[in-house]
Amino acid sequence: MNIATAQLPAQSGDDRVIVSAHGVVMLDGATTFDPDMPSASAYVDVLAEELNRRLGSSQDLRTVLSDAIAATADQLRLEPEHAPTSTVSVLRTNPGTVDLLVLGDSPIVVGRNGSADLITDRRMAELNLPESEQYRQRLASGSGYDEHHYNLLRSLQRKQRNHRNQPGGYWIAEADPSAADHALVTNYRLHEIDWVVLATDGASNPLGPLNVSWAEVARMDACGLAQLLTRCQRWETEIDPCGQLQPRSKRHDDKSIAVATLDA
Repeated sequence: MNIATAQLPAQSGDDRVIVSAHGVVMLDGATTFDPDMPSASAYVDVLAEELNRRLGSSQDLRTVLSDAIAATADQLRLEPEHAPTSTVSVLRTNPGTVDLLVLGDSPIVVGRNGSADLITDRRMAELNLPESEQYRQRLASGSGYDEHHYNLLRSLQRKQRNHRNQPGGYWIAEADPSAADHALVTNYRLHEIDWVVLATDGASNPLGPLNVSWAEVARMDACGLAQLLTRCQRWETEIDPCGQLQPRSKRHDDKSIAVATLDA
């Protein structure tokens, strides 16, 4: 497959993308608004490398992710509930097939026969915690990114931790390898697909307001993808700087995107 990527870091800079002969690893480390929790920077560095190192194996992708989480937690001496978190999206190429894994809200989109299959994990959003709705309502009403906004986010993250990697809650890469058992995994035969797009939410969310389809994204090379991410950030800056049109936790998030197309 041919793979083109682009990244536009925001203040946190906690997205990671690794492209190898075996596929793509994409991570989106969670920004922490709670001063008691560590940043995700070192975590995503190590997890990305551990995943990439195992991507060439024939093991199920859930096993690959589980082993990578365990190795990362061991190397960084992390304990569950007190560790950084990250979404995980993986594309692995095999002879005649493609394996895909999603854990967290960084979607993968598969184009085939003129349509697009969206693989996305909405379990954290479906917790429907009151702080999540409150901060979005405040932004939509024009409150902007004030101190109360960040107080709500700190409270939201503390409540989310009570549901993290728990039955009935949501699952995310952290220090507990068993979270990998709950990743969304699917595979396609190569002849069934035209393209695959992986994106972090910072890149995927602004596409709607910009009226950019996934099929359009799939036709872009690395230069076009970089220009697209710049358009996304410009829209946030110039059109929606206070998050009224698209309520979001912060004005700018890291933006990463990868497009995989079949060899000619």
